[in-house]
Order: sequence, then structure tokens, then C-alpha cells
Amino acid sequence: MPPSVLIVEDDPPTRKRLEAVVGNLPNLSLMASIGSATEARAALRGKPDVLLVDLGLPDGSGVDVIREAQRVSPGTRAMVITVFVDERHVMDAIAAGAMGYLLKDGSAEYVGHSIAELLAGGSPISAPIARHLLQRFQRPRPAARAGDAPLTARELEILTQIAKGFSVAEVGELLGISARTVTTHVQHIYRKLEVKSRSEAVFEAVNLGLIDLKD
Repeated sequence: MPPSVLIVEDDPPTRKRLEAVVGNLPNLSLMASIGSATEARAALRGKPDVLLVDLGLPDGSGVDVIREAQRVSPGTRAMVITVFVDERHVMDAIAAGAMGYLLKDGSAEYVGHSIAELLAGGSPISAPIARHLLQRFQRPRPAARAGDAPLTARELEILTQIAKGFSVAEVGELLGISARTVTTHVQHIYRKLEVKSRSEAVFEAVNLGLIDLKD
């Protein structure tokens, strides 16, 4: 039997995307695809080989799901797929037993390769996360003071909404500005934080103390 995969993700489009990734890999089987911690606890009794889990679930934390997997199915390899990029979430997930940590903006090909790497005994981690962890242990970074913030109030406002998962168009609607204006601000954010993607921007801003993500 091919390795089985349990997907725990409450966002329907993301869940469908992950289902497609698993479905396109002939050496994997999809055991279940669900959207809550409660359903996950029941599904884990089926002892999946791989658990793909988001951290922000409507009825609990994905960290608790990972802990439950360790308890009822020690052979299950857990990998986080989430928007949460702050150090606390990363370390909590790893401490609970996660063997991989991916950001949601990764391509389908990257997610597929990461699942294969996980099954081969590896620990796939998105590049921004890995880079920060290395920097964290090599040279702790001081927390940013309010006066040191490299972003304007508007840029921080936009980045906070992006961190919550809103698209450029949705951010524009929320703030009453055009999508083109939002895109211009995002380009300025990338330049100031010296990053190249949404996940990296959020990650850097959280760890500089510029924005705060809540569960």
C-alpha cells in the first residue's frame, strides 16, 4: 500500500490544492481531507503515514493535533503548512513533534517534493524559516524599537492584512485603495525588508516586532 496522507486544513481552496498535490503523486494515497481539530483527532486513529496540518484551526491549534498524533500514532510524520511565520509558532510545532514546516505560498511542486523528503526521513523547512532559525542561533537579533520601524504606518497596515491571508485586491477593498496602490506599497515593503516574497516579508516583520500575529 502507498503511504497514506491526512490533510487538516480549514481553508477550502488551500485544502483542495493540497488534495490535488497528493492526488498527483502516484506513490501516495489520500486517507482523509478535513477542516477541524476535532475531525483530526478521530482520523488519526487510522494511523496515517503523513499528517499535513495547518496551525490555525477553527476549534483549536494544529500544535495540539501534532501532539495527539504523537500519542496515538507515533509512526505518523507531521508537517505544518501554514501562514504563521513567527518564532513561537515554529518552535511550538517542532517541540510538539513536527518534522517539517512549510509556508502556504509554496508551489504544488515544492509541497510534493517536501512530502517525498519527509517520507525519506528528511525535515523540509521553507527557506525563510530555515534562514531565520540559523540566524537566531548564530546571532540573536535585538527586538526593534518603535522608532526603528523601517515601514510607514500604511505599509504596516497593508502587511498586517497580508499576514492574515488577504489578497492584494481584498486588502485594497478593506483599506479603500486600489489594488495597484497596494501592489506599489508591497514592492516598497519588499525593498525595505530586503525580501522577495509575501511569506518572507511577514516573517521578517514579525521577528522585528513590527507586526503581531494572533492565533
